[in-house]
Amino acid sequence: MVPWPNDLRARFRAALSDRYRVPVDLGAGCGLRQGEIFGVSPDDIDPARPVLHVTRQVKLVRGRLIFAPPKGGKVRDVPLPESVSRRLIEHAERYPPVDVTLPWGTSTGEPRTVTLYLTTPAGTALSRTGFNSGVWKPAIRATGVPDNRHNGMHVLRHTYASAPLDASESVKALSAYLGPSDPGYTLRIYTHLLPTSEDRTRRAIDHASPVTRKRSTAWKRHDHGYRGGCGRSVAGQGTRGDHLALK
Repeated sequence: MVPWPNDLRARFRAALSDRYRVPVDLGAGCGLRQGEIFGVSPDDIDPARPVLHVTRQVKLVRGRLIFAPPKGGKVRDVPLPESVSRRLIEHAERYPPVDVTLPWGTSTGEPRTVTLYLTTPAGTALSRTGFNSGVWKPAIRATGVPDNRHNGMHVLRHTYASAPLDASESVKALSAYLGPSDPGYTLRIYTHLLPTSEDRTRRAIDHASPVTRKRSTAWKRHDHGYRGGCGRSVAGQGTRGDHLALK
């Protein structure tokens, strides 16, 4: 599986219906799996630091959607880039988050209500089958990307992994962000994305050079839309016409 370069990712995102563009940002910008993307809530944004709490996924079990813990039952925290934070804010302004109630854990589990960023126009949770056939694959074809298993939604997670590794982030840290329990597994899957020693040396020298311009990475808190009560704000109403039916 080959990570998507920035230009391809931008063209693919533009080919998607406006309502369903933010999954590209969450996948390539935070490394979330498909079900985890569908389960993201404004309440998962840490109010004190730029972190996204990954605590649930939306799963399809025997034809029924449920909420469940992330794969392996392990919750985790991932860094929330400023670019993804802005995209979530813009998305919430156009498509206000919706309260969705689904069984927890199993198809007969206790009902749990979560405020979701991503829903169908009817206000229901997204299903992988409906999303893949009705949203993802049409955009793949429109972009001219080969329609095969290497370019499924998981390619966004692979793309995410390439950036921290290219920046010489530790495999242990990346493994914690991605969710696998074993850093060795992460290394085996993504070892071909590791930068060469020459690349690392060039970057180290450039970083130390007085002529290298440094950018500020200060994080600013944002209003990510409705946060589920307690006096929290509600994103502005008004949505664009988008009547794509997902089952």
